[in-house]
Amino acid sequence: MADRDVPPGWSHNPSRFSRRLPVLVLALAACGLATYLTLYQVGAVADVWEPCFGNGSKRVLKESAIARYLPIPDASLGALAYLVEAVLEAAGGDDRWRRRPGIVLLLGLTAAGIAVGSALLVITQAVFVRAFCTLCLVSAACSFVIAAAVVEEVRAAWQQWKRATAGGRSAWHALWGPDQQAVAGSGPAR
Repeated sequence: MADRDVPPGWSHNPSRFSRRLPVLVLALAACGLATYLTLYQVGAVADVWEPCFGNGSKRVLKESAIARYLPIPDASLGALAYLVEAVLEAAGGDDRWRRRPGIVLLLGLTAAGIAVGSALLVITQAVFVRAFCTLCLVSAACSFVIAAAVVEEVRAAWQQWKRATAGGRSAWHALWGPDQQAVAGSGPAR
């Protein structure tokens, strides 16, 4: 691995695809799980697997105020969010923390948003619905693990963005434009 692949002051590259692959797989699995829950909510699947809480899944997914009053199934929002997370996790090469920190920072915002949404849904299940959905809790756990797993790469991308803007690059180009040193091979970043 070239020295450029490792953020300054770091001993490893947080954007290596081998480090991102488990998060990508988990995001796709969570997307599949949320899609299954969506199919239950729209009636395409007659019953949902519930090994722990009796009729908890039915109460959470079909009878709760959230399930009844949203114009679309809430699980479909989760499926879409996990799909976006997976796409962002797959986007870019091993040097994306440096060349495209905007992708990594967007991934961090997405992961944080999903984790906060999951926490709110778990609280809603406990406080308002007074029932739990096993697969919903598994989905929430996935979101918490993903959020924790992306923190390191987000930190490297944030540090790179701060260095680039301190060096005179516009905030926008520092997020989305290519690292001029990587493109040209030498010279100041703009």
